[in-house]
Order: sequence, then structure tokens, then C-alpha cells
Amino acid sequence: MQIDVIKKARVRRKFRVRKNVVGTPERPRLSVFRSNRHIYAQIIDDIAGVTLASAGTKQPSLRESLKKTGNINAAKIVGAEIAKQAMQVGIKAVRFDRSRFMYHGRVKALAMAAREAGLVF
Repeated sequence: MQIDVIKKARVRRKFRVRKNVVGTPERPRLSVFRSNRHIYAQIIDDIAGVTLASAGTKQPSLRESLKKTGNINAAKIVGAEIAKQAMQVGIKAVRFDRSRFMYHGRVKALAMAAREAGLVF
């Protein structure tokens, strides 16, 4: 019973944030997901339904350089990597979608690293 209430609250939070954030071809959506062990980011064009770039701590190239994958340092590296991939595709501005997660800790570290690497949002 209690687990159902928690899951429904997560879904409500996610949709409350998502209804205001829509990715377009000019300004796609930077979506963040974090679990206890990993963090992932992807840039999505919602109109076409296409993922333009993605990065996460499970990528072999990033995993080799990380000692731990569930901390702020790992989030900063993923943020820099997603910004680098976005620049290669030609994306300079995005809309930030934090999903159901609060904007602090690892989510904030990822966002700040992406901004420092050149993404605008």
C-alpha cells in the first residue's frame, strides 16, 4: 500500500515538471535521470521523438575514468560529456528537465558542468 503511494507521488512530480518543459528542434530538452549508483543525461527533440545525444556513467569511456559512479564528481563528468556531444551535433541551447528530482546535489552538479562546458539553459 505505502509503495503504491510513493510511486504515484513520483509520477505526479515527474508530469508536473514535464508539462512545462518541451523540447523543440531549435531548443531540445536535456533530461536527467539518477539512480543510487548512476546518473544519465540525454538531449531529446520531443517534436521528432528523437534522442540527439546521451551520456551516462555506464558508458565505457566514462566509467574508466571514474572511481565511483554515484557521486557529484561523476555527475560533473557526465555534464561535461553531454555538453561536448551536444556541441558536436550543433546544439548550443537546451531546456533543462530535472524530471522528478530536486535541483540540488548531483542534478545541480550535472547542470552546472554542462553550463560551464558551453550549453545555455
